[in-house]
Amino acid sequence: MSKVILITGCSSGLGISLAVQAAQAGHTVYATMRNLDKRTALDEAAEAAGVTLNVAQLDVQDSASIATCVEDVLGAQGHVDVLINNAGAGFVRSTEQASEDDINWVMDVNFMGVVRCTKALIAHFRERRAGHVITISSVGGLVGQPFNEIYCAAKFAVEGYMEAMASYISPHFGINFTVVEPGGIASEFAANVMKQVEETGGMLDDEYLPILQKYVGGSQTRQAGSDIYQTADEVAAVVMECVASDAPPIRTRTSKWGEAFCALKTDLDPDGKKLQQQVVDTFLS
Repeated sequence: MSKVILITGCSSGLGISLAVQAAQAGHTVYATMRNLDKRTALDEAAEAAGVTLNVAQLDVQDSASIATCVEDVLGAQGHVDVLINNAGAGFVRSTEQASEDDINWVMDVNFMGVVRCTKALIAHFRERRAGHVITISSVGGLVGQPFNEIYCAAKFAVEGYMEAMASYISPHFGINFTVVEPGGIASEFAANVMKQVEETGGMLDDEYLPILQKYVGGSQTRQAGSDIYQTADEVAAVVMECVASDAPPIRTRTSKWGEAFCALKTDLDPDGKKLQQQVVDTFLS
């Protein structure tokens, strides 16, 4: 069944793959980004795939921008079926080195951006007694990792936010919530993280430096020769399975590596539904 899908963060990487694959599946796609001057890669991908996309401006850090975009989509289509919160940004820096402005920015883009976009559509979904909010999280939303504590904190927050809403909104209003937890994605994301390190002072010559060098060196090795990193298309394919499902998971990893990496936290309840039912039974029975 064709759906109206609104996707954030479509100027590069996973956002482009999500938009193209959704359109290939026959959905009406609104591919959004903060800066429309950066739409060239998206347009080229759509043309190569032979699909049509509706490209719109949406800045997840600006509530007015989100409201305008949502109003435009609802005005044109009458409804939205799926929101995919994809926009996000990596951040590699120890807490001691990170400025408060850096920390606020990471939390705002990765967590508050999700809240703003979800808030903009949740009443619409509730009134229709239907809808699906899919948020791109990370294995870093389940497992803390070196020099990623601020980024992981934002993704942990996203996981808790979505899980909590699934505990009462899903059973009462028929709205599904899914967090998708990739490992590494071989795209511009990793390069942008290292660019961000340089733009915020580079690798500082302090006691953290040898640990950071080990982390960065290991990251480069992992990209070159392991199964940690997937392509954006591979991750997008998992998201499309969630879109198509009549009973989508509350959380899902996107690779065998991700499953193994998170197994100590997920083996007893891989899709999150046992815990959802336990929470419902505890608080709402």
